Amino acid sequence: MAIPTYDQFIEPLLRFLGSKPQGVGTSEVYAALADAVDLTDDERAQLLPSRRQPVHQNRIGWAHDRLKRAGLSESQKRGTWQLTDAGRAFLADHPNAISQAEIEKIAKVPPDSRLTDPDSPEPTTPPQAAGEGASPDERIEQAVAELNDSLASDLLDMVGQSSPTFFEHLVLDLLHALGYGTSRVDLQQVGGSSDGGIDGIISLDRLGLEKVYVQAKRWQNTVGRPEIQGFFGALAGKRAKKGVFITTSAFSREARDYANQVSDSIVLVNGSQLARLMIDHGVGVTHRPLKIAQVDNDYFDELP
Repeated sequence: MAIPTYDQFIEPLLRFLGSKPQGVGTSEVYAALADAVDLTDDERAQLLPSRRQPVHQNRIGWAHDRLKRAGLSESQKRGTWQLTDAGRAFLADHPNAISQAEIEKIAKVPPDSRLTDPDSPEPTTPPQAAGEGASPDERIEQAVAELNDSLASDLLDMVGQSSPTFFEHLVLDLLHALGYGTSRVDLQQVGGSSDGGIDGIISLDRLGLEKVYVQAKRWQNTVGRPEIQGFFGALAGKRAKKGVFITTSAFSREARDYANQVSDSIVLVNGSQLARLMIDHGVGVTHRPLKIAQVDNDYFDELP
């Protein structure tokens, strides 16, 4: 038999995770599902074209991505998958079989809501290409966008599992990658019980005459206006003119409205923007090259 597609792995993955209420490591998941669908040794050894990962493991990973998007599973620890309360309830409602319509519904769940700007009417990723009518370039762009959506969600999960100190360090690494500070040593981590609402300081020049103050909140809940007002107060206490407030979650409308009133002083970066900036600037991620060849017209024009 052929290796199942990622959507065909959704039901067996859901049922296997249901048998492991305390969570299970990904290596055990891969082995169990390969056994469940009777993959041969050759099929288990089949690699992606990049030769970075077995095909069946990649497809199981995408099946879990869809369960996560649907709120049915989660990864509370790195390398461990576990059903959520919603996932266990869904499984209890489908003790025998899950219809193809339900599987397709799970497979088509849009990206994690944390990656969507609530103020924007436009989706954060390009619309789905028109099936077989899409050009190869369109399909590549669609695939890259989907990969980045999944990566951004994973990044926010991993950052959420990190310590506050690590998150503050990550934020300063990202700001340096964005071009702030003449060198990394110009970005100082100062978070602590006596930080006065300031987690980092960026010196924009070597003499430290111009500084940007940073607050980093590794939160699940929405950041409200009181937190932004408190940050603005901390800036005033430092006689600072510039501040950046970065969170793993989102900002309420009231918080954004207040920041806009003092827009010359405060910039807000939510979880969606944080993950995208990390991807774009290579912080906490690695980029793999994708070689796409095309005809070199100049070469042929020069031929005799």
